[in-house]
Order: sequence, then C-alpha cells, then structure tokens
Amino acid sequence: MSTHATHAAHAGHAHDDHHHDDHGDVGPHSTFSGYMIGFVLSIVLTAIPFWLVMNNVISSRNTAVIVLGAFAVVQILVHMVFFLHMNGKVEGGWTLLSTIFTVVFVAIAIAGTLWVMFHMNTNMMPAHEMQQHIQRAQ
Repeated sequence: MSTHATHAAHAGHAHDDHHHDDHGDVGPHSTFSGYMIGFVLSIVLTAIPFWLVMNNVISSRNTAVIVLGAFAVVQILVHMVFFLHMNGKVEGGWTLLSTIFTVVFVAIAIAGTLWVMFHMNTNMMPAHEMQQHIQRAQ
C-alpha cells in the first residue's frame, strides 16, 4: 500500500484513533491467544460443574453447593483476568482495588442480610416466643 493510500485509509480516523506506543500506558493489550485461553477455561469451568450435576456425582447438597460455588468463583476470576483485563497494573491498580472493595461490600451486605433473615424470629419478635412458651406451660 502506498503512503498516500495509507493516509487516505486512516483519514477518517485521524482524531479518533490514537495509538500509544509507550509501554507505560495504562491500557491492556490483548492477544488472540489470551482470549482463546480464557474461552477454553470458561468452557471447561462450565462443563465440569454441568457434568457433576447431570451425573449426580456429588450426593450431598451442601457439598454440591460448595463445589459449584468454587467453580463459579474461579470462572468469575477467569473472566476478570482474561476478558476484563483486571490486574494490579491497569490504571495504577485502582480498577482492581475498586473491584475488591465492591466484592467485600457485597459480601458484607449478603452476610448481614442472611444473618438478619436467619435470626429474624428471635430478633424481631421475642414477645411472640415468650407467649408460645406460656401457652405450652398451661
């Protein structure tokens, strides 16, 4: 391609298309192999739990929840690293730090909600429980 043809091809993108060649740039640079590794890992991390459930490999419900939850967490991490390109280097680590804060905040909110729901009867209506004990005693 000639130099004139190259400039003509990029003329429409002259102001929009900025390529930064300095390696200190904060933006991630993806490769096809990186996306393929993430894609294959995503398929494997979906197929294994599916197989475990469909073939009743895990008999205990609690164990199944823990194992499937672990696979889900690993798959979230794979997506964050390979597709969202989150690591400690992007944007000076602020993206990763804000994600960690969000995960901690959501975990606290979910744990608090479950705690309140589990203990709601004793925390919200202690008089009701006392009345049941009095009625049983009579």
